[in-house]
Amino acid sequence: MQTCFNTSLSATEIIDGIPVGVAILDTNLRMGDMNKALEAITGFTREAAVDVPCQYILRCNLCLKRCPAKEALESDQTVRVEGDIVNRARKKIPVMITVSPLKAASGEPIGVIETVEDISLVQELDKKIRTSHDFGGLIGHSPKMQKVFDLLPLIAQTDSSVLITGETGTGKDLTATVIHQLSRRAHGTFIKVNCGALPETLLESELFGYTRGAFTGAVRDKPGRFQLAHNGTIFLTEIGDLHLALQMKLLTVLDDKEIYPVGGTRPVKADVRLIAATHRDLHEMVRQGTFREDLLFRLNVVRIDVPPLRERGEDVRLLMAHFLDHFREKFNKDIKDFSSKALEILTRYPYPGNVRELKNIVEYATNVCPDGTIQLEHLPEYLKGRSLDMAAPHLTAKLESKAQEVAAPEERFMGGLADQILDWRQMERRMISEALLQTRGNRTKAAMLLGWGRSTLWRKMKQCDLI
Repeated sequence: MQTCFNTSLSATEIIDGIPVGVAILDTNLRMGDMNKALEAITGFTREAAVDVPCQYILRCNLCLKRCPAKEALESDQTVRVEGDIVNRARKKIPVMITVSPLKAASGEPIGVIETVEDISLVQELDKKIRTSHDFGGLIGHSPKMQKVFDLLPLIAQTDSSVLITGETGTGKDLTATVIHQLSRRAHGTFIKVNCGALPETLLESELFGYTRGAFTGAVRDKPGRFQLAHNGTIFLTEIGDLHLALQMKLLTVLDDKEIYPVGGTRPVKADVRLIAATHRDLHEMVRQGTFREDLLFRLNVVRIDVPPLRERGEDVRLLMAHFLDHFREKFNKDIKDFSSKALEILTRYPYPGNVRELKNIVEYATNVCPDGTIQLEHLPEYLKGRSLDMAAPHLTAKLESKAQEVAAPEERFMGGLADQILDWRQMERRMISEALLQTRGNRTKAAMLLGWGRSTLWRKMKQCDLI
C-alpha cells in the first residue's frame, strides 16, 4: 500500500505542526526540543531552552510538589494533570499537561514527550457558566432566588426603607450590600450595625453619637453611625433585638431625618437610607409587645424574604462548586471535586446555619483534604455518618409540622424513617453537643464550626436546655 507521508520531514518540523505546546525532554528532564506553540505559551525560544531543566522553562506550580515528567518516567505510564505555568511575561496561564515516556528500540527509557495545552479559554467559559447565576455575589438559580434577583434592581432605585427577613446565615448582609451598590447612594458610605451585639446604653451612643460631657469619659464629641452614613446607607442587622426605647428614637429619625446625639440638644441632619434585617417574626413580637407596630410599618415599606438553603434545591450544588473554587485557589490546593458519599451527605443535610454553614463546611474540608477528592473523612465531625440521620429538606419541614401535632417524643417520627430522622430540636441539640465536644467546650469555635454567630449559639443552647 502506498502512503503519502513524507519521511523527509524532521522531528522539529513534525512537532511544529502540532497546535498544542510540545516539549521533548531527556531522562534528566532537560529540554531537548520544543515546538512553536510552546514558544508562544512560555515566551522562551527553542534555542534558549535547549539543555535547560524543564522547570525553568515551564515554571509550573507542579514542578516542586508533583512533577508530571518525573512521575511518567518512574511509573512508565502516561500522566495527565492540570496546573498553572508562569510565562516569561510573568503571566499565569492555566494548562493541561500530558507526559508520556519515550523508549529506545531496546526498551530503555530515553526521555519523555510532554504536551502543554492552554486551557484559559475553557476555564473562562466554565467560570461564566458557573457564575451565570451570580448577582452581585448572591449565587443561585432556584425560583425563590430568582424572585429575589428580580426585586433587587427595582428596590435599589428607590430610597424607601427595606426590611430583609430570613434565617441566620441565608445571606441577608450580602443582600443589603447589593442593594446599596446598585443604588444612587453607592458613592456614599455603607455602615453596618448589629443591634444585638451591644447593650442598650452603648448602642444608643454608637447609633446617634454623643457630645462632650454627656457621660463620664466623654471628653469630646463623637459622631454616631447615622452621621457617618450621611448620604449613604445604614444597615441595622438583628433589628428584632433593638430595645423599645431605641425603637422610639429610631422612629423619630425615620420621620424627621434628624438625630439627637446623647447629651445633645440640637438636632443633626442625617440623610441616610435605612435597611434593616432580622431572623425574628416581628409581627409576633408586635403581638407580644416587644416591638413597636408603628416602627414595623415604617421598616416594612419594602420587604425581601431570603429563603433558607434547604428550600433552594440545586443551589446547594452550585454554592458547593463556588466555595470549592474559592478555597481551592485561596489555599492553593489541587482538589477536583467531592466524592459521591460526601455529596450524598452534603446535598441531603438541612443546613440550619444555611449558606454560612455550607461555606464553613467547604472551607474546613478544603483545609483538611490534602489533594484530589474531598472524601467523607474530610467533612466536619458532626456530619460524618449522618447520611441516615438527616432528613431531606422536604422531610424536615414535614417533621417540624408533625412535632407540633403530637405530644409524645416517640411519635415525632415519620413512617419507615422512625429510627433515622430526629425532630428539629433534637437534631439541633445533637449538633450543638457534638460541636462543643469537638471544640472541647469552646463556644466561639463551636459557633464557627456550626456556621452561627456566638449569640445565635447561646440562644439555641438555651432553647435546647444546654445551659
